[in-house]
Amino acid sequence: MNGVLVLLAGIAILVIAYVTYGKWLADQWGVDPAKETPSHTEEDGVDYVPAKTPVLLGHHFSSIAGAGPINGPIQAAVFGWVPVLLWILIGGIFFGAVHDFGALFASVRHKGASLGEVISNAMGKKAKKLFLVFAYLTLILVVAAFASIVANTFTATYTESGAVDIAASSANATTAMISILFIVVAIAFGFLVYRRNAGIGVSTIVGVVAIILCMVIGLNWHPIYLNGTTWMVIIGIYILVASVAPVWILLQPRDYLSSFLLYFMMIVAIVGIVGCGLAGGGVMDIPAFTGFVDTVAPTGASLGYMFPALFVTIACGAISGFHSLVGSGTTSKQLDNEKDARPIAYGGMLIECALAIISLCAVGYIWSSYSAGETVTPTIVFATGISKMLGSIPGFAATEKVAYTLLVLTVSVFCLTSLDTATRLSRYMFQEFWLDEGETYKDVTGYKKVLSNPYVATIVSVVLGIGLGVTGYANIWPLFGAANQLLAALGLLTVAAWLGKIGRNNKMFLFPMAFMLVVTITSLIFTLKNNFEAISAGGEGVAWSYVRAIICALLIVLAVILAVDGVKTLMAQQKEKQTA
Repeated sequence: MNGVLVLLAGIAILVIAYVTYGKWLADQWGVDPAKETPSHTEEDGVDYVPAKTPVLLGHHFSSIAGAGPINGPIQAAVFGWVPVLLWILIGGIFFGAVHDFGALFASVRHKGASLGEVISNAMGKKAKKLFLVFAYLTLILVVAAFASIVANTFTATYTESGAVDIAASSANATTAMISILFIVVAIAFGFLVYRRNAGIGVSTIVGVVAIILCMVIGLNWHPIYLNGTTWMVIIGIYILVASVAPVWILLQPRDYLSSFLLYFMMIVAIVGIVGCGLAGGGVMDIPAFTGFVDTVAPTGASLGYMFPALFVTIACGAISGFHSLVGSGTTSKQLDNEKDARPIAYGGMLIECALAIISLCAVGYIWSSYSAGETVTPTIVFATGISKMLGSIPGFAATEKVAYTLLVLTVSVFCLTSLDTATRLSRYMFQEFWLDEGETYKDVTGYKKVLSNPYVATIVSVVLGIGLGVTGYANIWPLFGAANQLLAALGLLTVAAWLGKIGRNNKMFLFPMAFMLVVTITSLIFTLKNNFEAISAGGEGVAWSYVRAIICALLIVLAVILAVDGVKTLMAQQKEKQTA
């Protein structure tokens, strides 16, 4: 199959979906441009700050994307390009984009509160507490994982004598230097736009030029060489400050500027795929369908059955529960006008679907190397596939090496973006757990006042996240896929229950919600079975098998409880509607 056809057809379908289905959803839910948003009614200069639409799209897209739409499609390609493409398009349009748009809109109508407050309003306080505990623990795992990933991309390599191996550490030192310079540029951009009222157009041009300078400086001057533990401490301090700092000074500008790196990466990839195709190449060697069981297993470990593995592995490229936390956590507090919700949430998800299709084209181009187990790390697969396609275009051969380096660097930068967003979100969740609707930490007394304090909530979250990152998040990380998709199912359930309560059409949520619940529970049952087998076999790591088995069982119970409560709520709403 030619990658150009896959890419262009996919993008065309996504654009049509945005114009038609996205607009229909906004009409069905009653999106009202004349209604004031929480960024104005609750403005506090810290978390609630109106953001210009392109700036907020940059923040939202950078936060939800990261490496997710690259890793998932590449890993799931073992089932063939047809299942992957179908799930990206169907899942993205009818599951993920609906989920993201609904979560953002519901939060906006609840004063920018998280889905925990929305679920409390629709299903009661018990459901709220369960949701917040689950969402918070998921976010702590995200903080642990991303902090560790970022630290690894910064960490120096040492020789046997304990000295820094400059040659081996150069790439990581470059990434660290560019990331540090990038933060400085973002702060300057924030002051220009929000305190000096500089025009967004001129400021963007200056910011993009500054990003290029950061990359040039970092590639040629990178004097910082530190070990992993030191970087973990520094990252912990950074996210501690970043998650309580006003969003206009770092979160908004940094995510907005970093989104241009992602846009640039996508443009380079599209040029590579289309150019390679027009030059007579671009053929995807990947089979259309390999079977219902992963027999390719390029890493040596099979994903198992296509159901549920395909729908758990491809998360961010189709539907991801983490998106609902971003939309109802940071984005809803910065939305300037309700009409912006569709381009930011629904449109942002579809852009991510386009990136997932690009990733599929990349692995398809080097399929023989990937399936043979020679090139299997998703980031490397993506960079290798795109850079080789770019280098195959007549006159572009010299760009292959440079493109490869920049693509890897761009993916690495986004881990840091998602990291401090996840930290801020975990702070919100921790605070909301101790508060009732409409309360702030200033309204309560005693232990609730202490625990809901933003600084206390942040310190607890950072200590737990960094601590887990240092001690062994990798032992629990295999559960993240199912936990993340369970979060998506709960997000769909929450918005459906709320829309039903206010008398709006919620039918577009019902099948996606039921499907994701079945996917999640099936995946967790398989994982539970595998861990029981590992426990029976004994040997090293059996303690972690017990931990994973217990967490699996708890997640299944949580899913069933909330699903039963949700179904009861929806049925009661339907009965009340029929009676009326």
